[in-house]
Amino acid sequence: MSLRHPRFPDPVAAKVPEVTVLFWVIKVLTTGMGEAASDYLGNTSLVLGGLVGVGGFGLAMWLQLRSTRYAAQTYWFAVAMVAVFGTMVADILHVATSLSYWVTSAFYAVAVGVCFVLWRRSEGTLSVHSIVTARRERFYWCTVLATFALGTAVGDLTGMTVGLGFFSSGVMFAVAILVPLVAWRLGANPVLTFWTAYVLTRPLGASFADWFGKERSIGGGLGFGDGTVTAVMLVLIVLLVLYAALSGTDAQPEHDELVPAATSA
Repeated sequence: MSLRHPRFPDPVAAKVPEVTVLFWVIKVLTTGMGEAASDYLGNTSLVLGGLVGVGGFGLAMWLQLRSTRYAAQTYWFAVAMVAVFGTMVADILHVATSLSYWVTSAFYAVAVGVCFVLWRRSEGTLSVHSIVTARRERFYWCTVLATFALGTAVGDLTGMTVGLGFFSSGVMFAVAILVPLVAWRLGANPVLTFWTAYVLTRPLGASFADWFGKERSIGGGLGFGDGTVTAVMLVLIVLLVLYAALSGTDAQPEHDELVPAATSA
């Protein structure tokens, strides 16, 4: 019998936070921060951007997947790095191939759909209350990465290609995200409504980040600068994550359905 410990051991408890108002606030902030940080790094230094984006993403995933329990600081560091890296992936595909945002948005929409289908077929559930095996967690992070890339492309599509401007796009997505919220309150499937809202947080946060950071000539921005927007949002994220880590209010309670054999939707 081998005494070696697995590189990425199975969790002993759910590895994602409880879905609360705090969760959604931090999630939207990370989407905006990722958008602004990626643009700032890309315009400052491609080498630095690559080191932070790729290196930070790799480090964050390594730390998150090696842990066996949820830790606010580790989880949200991973989300933040996925936000930066996912934005870079979406932007690079658009720039390198000259494909329109219509095409890249469709491509990433298919990628998100494939992630959901493979995850559901393999595990029988997409519930965030069931992330208690290493395999489920890998499905989760692949899906999260795809949603960030999709949201980046869609936000740029509505803000620039369609011509709504970043502020109008942000308002549109803010209204859109109320639909799954109302549907959930009326008894709709909580897993379906969660992931619908989760996907929408990306273009919501990215649109407002671009509105604050970009010049008026680009989508009607306010011109504060991507670096400033990144710094402000990063401070807010750090403060909220510190609160979550110290209070422990966002940790999931133990659920009977957390067993790996769960087959709920």
